Amino acid sequence: MNTKRNALYPGTFDPITHGHTDLVRRAAGIFDRVVVAIAANTNKAPMFPLEKRVEMVRSVFADLKIENVEVIGYKGLTVEVALEHGCGVVMRGLRAVSDFEFEFQLANMSRHLSREVETVFLTPQEQFSFISSTLVREIAVLHGDTSQFVHPLVNTELRARCALV
Repeated sequence: MNTKRNALYPGTFDPITHGHTDLVRRAAGIFDRVVVAIAANTNKAPMFPLEKRVEMVRSVFADLKIENVEVIGYKGLTVEVALEHGCGVVMRGLRAVSDFEFEFQLANMSRHLSREVETVFLTPQEQFSFISSTLVREIAVLHGDTSQFVHPLVNTELRARCALV
């Protein structure tokens, strides 16, 4: 199996936004297989538990009918997860120049941990470049309209979650 044709797209996806789906859709046209890897990430307090984020992301890609996309949840080192799932590439999104420094650091650390895994960067289309999960969560918590930033399934989940807060 040529692992260079398989990409892992890691993140917390809390929640998944149109920017994320844009990157996955385009990556699915470049790579044979794209594994969307949803991090448990003990460094953050996510709005949605891991299982719910995995369920939402699977639902979004099932609805969009993108065939070569898998969705998994994970804990641990991203490069190890990439290797376990036969991915020779870790894909990261860059919205703005401000993202680059952190992503560059991650890419170099990943390379230090495993020379078998390369990092590639994709940028979202302009209309999605300002969307972040953090901003979407903030809008949702303040009972604003998030429908233009997320898939309808995710919007429903956000509204339900924020009605409980």
